Amino acid sequence: MVKSVLTCLALAAGLAFSPLSPARAESPYASVITAEILPGWETARGTQMVGLRLKLAPEWKTYWRAPGDAGIPPRFEWSGSENLRSADLFWPRPEVIYQNGMRTIAYKHEVVLPIELTPQRPGAPITLNGVVELGVCLDICMPMELALHADLPAAPEPAPIRAALAQRPVPGYQAGVGDVICSATPLPDGLRLTTRITVPPLGGKEIAVVELADPSIWVAEAEVSRRGNELTAVTDLVPANAAPFALDRSGVRITLLSDSRAIDIQGCVGG
Repeated sequence: MVKSVLTCLALAAGLAFSPLSPARAESPYASVITAEILPGWETARGTQMVGLRLKLAPEWKTYWRAPGDAGIPPRFEWSGSENLRSADLFWPRPEVIYQNGMRTIAYKHEVVLPIELTPQRPGAPITLNGVVELGVCLDICMPMELALHADLPAAPEPAPIRAALAQRPVPGYQAGVGDVICSATPLPDGLRLTTRITVPPLGGKEIAVVELADPSIWVAEAEVSRRGNELTAVTDLVPANAAPFALDRSGVRITLLSDSRAIDIQGCVGG
């Protein structure tokens, strides 16, 4: 196991973030989050499974891949690595957090993000050098940069990685999801997307998080309603040029979340 070097970047008040700049070493916020790479195992495909474990100070949170209007999505850069073709992340089920009238999708306390590494030369060691930019929040929010390093393979710690993989949202086809029908209505600055999903109730309060293949398109918080086994999610999509656009329905991703369940739905059809 190789612990990362943690660099704390500029502090911003509330939910507005100032430009990134190095903080002084004595910053009290350097203890807010720690990170380490957990070595895992070689898969039957010749890839390496590892885990990125993030530990947060009490009550602090960091964000899921689609964090909501008030959060910062994590960004990963692995270009400094050796013998690495690609790195694919798997996301355990996050928490839905309501604070100051806003909803965010986040993790608290501790999270392990499984990562599947594909080597350029199968069977040869991988040197993992990465940079992760993420946001952490309590009453204040900070953008941070985590520098990660690991030489793989190493003594494996598979248990936390397997536990995190087991906590991923269930694919729609395994969760009893039927039709996923979406219609797009032009707006002056984009589209309104209405998606009707045939799915049994998840139990408790249900939310839908909509993502698009193009991350530059802003996606509003979806309004969710249900009638029997049909859940409807309505959201607005606004591109950078603030104009209607052609929607790629195959790139629509919808995650349904409740207090105890999560379902991952890939793509929808017109109707």
